[in-house]
Amino acid sequence: MKFRALLDRWTRQAPPALTAREYAVRLPLEDASRIHALAELFPGRSIEDLITDLLHAGLDELAACMPYVAGPKVISRDDHGDPVYEDVGLTPRFIELCRKHRRSLK
Repeated sequence: MKFRALLDRWTRQAPPALTAREYAVRLPLEDASRIHALAELFPGRSIEDLITDLLHAGLDELAACMPYVAGPKVISRDDHGDPVYEDVGLTPRFIELCRKHRRSLK
């Protein structure tokens, strides 16, 4: 989710369903002041909702930044017949670990 989409969602939609597990964090002063400013800008959103949404957007952005690393194995061909190589970078392992932890957190 892009940050612009977050702003749109905060002005229009209800927050998503959450896990039963809670996570406690201490924020740097600058970040906490920004969160409180957002809470004033969007009074229908709790500080926890804002932090959850920002974390989600940050994780999406992080996953999108993970570089593709071509491995030796050809897994398909593109529209021009050129080989597409298996990704051996962080992305496949990250996706696998996300699935594993999603199952354990349900």
